[in-house]
Amino acid sequence: MTSTPHLRRPDPSHVRQEWETVDDNALRLERDVAEQLVTALNSEVSGLYILFNQVRKHYWLVEGAESRPIGDFLEDAADRLTEMTDDIAIRITALGGVPACGPMGIRQHAPIFIEDAHHYDVRSSLERDLDGYATLAVQWRDHIELADRFGDAATSELLRRHLKTLEEDAHVLDRYLADDTLALRDATR
Repeated sequence: MTSTPHLRRPDPSHVRQEWETVDDNALRLERDVAEQLVTALNSEVSGLYILFNQVRKHYWLVEGAESRPIGDFLEDAADRLTEMTDDIAIRITALGGVPACGPMGIRQHAPIFIEDAHHYDVRSSLERDLDGYATLAVQWRDHIELADRFGDAATSELLRRHLKTLEEDAHVLDRYLADDTLALRDATR
């Protein structure tokens, strides 16, 4: 059986900008500064993309005594992750870059790992979600400092606004993972 490539390559004459290049930008940031910011933001986009897919999978598979409130939270959290991804990808474009996309680009820049496709118990799934949120939050703080150091207030503010959302969602996950639960301990195993 032969393998079919999963990458579709349109005619090269249609390429307007190659992946991992940064063009001049209308924001008048120097290209080397824009390149560093685009690299940082592509890591954000990649992490968000993986976390979105993981959170969405957990939403589809959530079960048990508290499945309704957890499912509602995960559905809303996935929507928030999508909004963040869009905002940051648009900023990458404004900086003269090309947002990470597709499996190869995402894996290349992601600060978190893709979860195996299996169906896991709710508690361990939420623990991995919380770990993903925490990993992104730590990275974003570093990238806020980077944007501040380069004098890019707009990128810094964008990341700060969405960092607050990441931290709020992480706090909700932490509360779901607390020992105090209405379900009997034996029922959660």
